Amino acid sequence: MSETKGNFKIDRISFKLGMINCFAEMVACGVKKLALSPPLSPNDYETIREYSDKIVEEFDINFFIEEDLLITDLQSEDFTRGKCSILYFKDPEILDAYLALKEKKREMEQKGHYDEHARKKISRKFMHLLSYPEEKIKEKLSQKSPGSPFMLISD
Repeated sequence: MSETKGNFKIDRISFKLGMINCFAEMVACGVKKLALSPPLSPNDYETIREYSDKIVEEFDINFFIEEDLLITDLQSEDFTRGKCSILYFKDPEILDAYLALKEKKREMEQKGHYDEHARKKISRKFMHLLSYPEEKIKEKLSQKSPGSPFMLISD
């Protein structure tokens, strides 16, 4: 899908690569501890993989392909279903923290302890990993349902 206005056209792949470049730079500069690519269909991932790898190399950061993104109050399951996300980070401990948080949620679900309070707590920790400021976390957690963070391009 692309968005056209007059003679100007925004294509989906370029838009996603621009987001990735911006988030990678924020991770490299220390503004964000963890950043996520937009959710990528298998075809889109194959298309951008080479470019994403080059961005990671140029910014001297790390990445992890996440096939099953942690679902929290930040985004809906529908938003990521059937898609992967690329996690960008500088410090490998951040990936460890993300994976531990995801495992904690899974264990809570298995034990039947994943209620609204637990979901908010996991969501808050995830947003902290993404370096959201506290006031933005409170705002996101007070919303009735998560919205799409991508305003211009959708799949």
